Amino acid sequence: MSPITQIEQVFINQLGMDRESFNLSLPYWELKTYKKGEFYNEYKNICKHLGFIIDGVFRIYRVNETTGEERNMLFFGNNEFIASYKSFLSQTACNYFTESMVASTILYIHIDSLNLLYEKSHKWERFGRMVAEQAFQAVMSATEGLLFDSPEGRYRDLLAQHPDIFNSVPLYHIASYLGIKGPSLSRIRKRMAHQH
Repeated sequence: MSPITQIEQVFINQLGMDRESFNLSLPYWELKTYKKGEFYNEYKNICKHLGFIIDGVFRIYRVNETTGEERNMLFFGNNEFIASYKSFLSQTACNYFTESMVASTILYIHIDSLNLLYEKSHKWERFGRMVAEQAFQAVMSATEGLLFDSPEGRYRDLLAQHPDIFNSVPLYHIASYLGIKGPSLSRIRKRMAHQH
């Protein structure tokens, strides 16, 4: 299946957009491949593109300027939209890095092209609102998870959201996302293996 067919299916089958409205976007999508470790968006840059992951995994992380320690905030995988959302939605400099964890392929669209689509079509305007809502939901879920869930609960949520994540993301990155150290993650994985 071609990348454009893949994204078209998501828009039509999952987002309820008709083919005619989707076709308005065809001149604007561009394909890009990323090597492992390459940045989708960097610290202090303004995020100008909304991406759709054809194949790959990305992480959003922040670096503690005093200790240099990285803290993973969100992961994105196949068939998900990706942006440094706060930066993208407000068009201000970004406070974190968005990095490809594996060799990845995305289709992306520039914010100016999206704004043109919003003006042309109510369906695209609705899509823009949905992107903002999804970003808010992802950030709130991650924040509430850190504040109120146990690391084991957050681990289960991560597995439900990204079942294949352990095939492409080193365990220390997952531990960082959960807010724990490696040995604690090993204990959680052992406990859960015994439960199954």
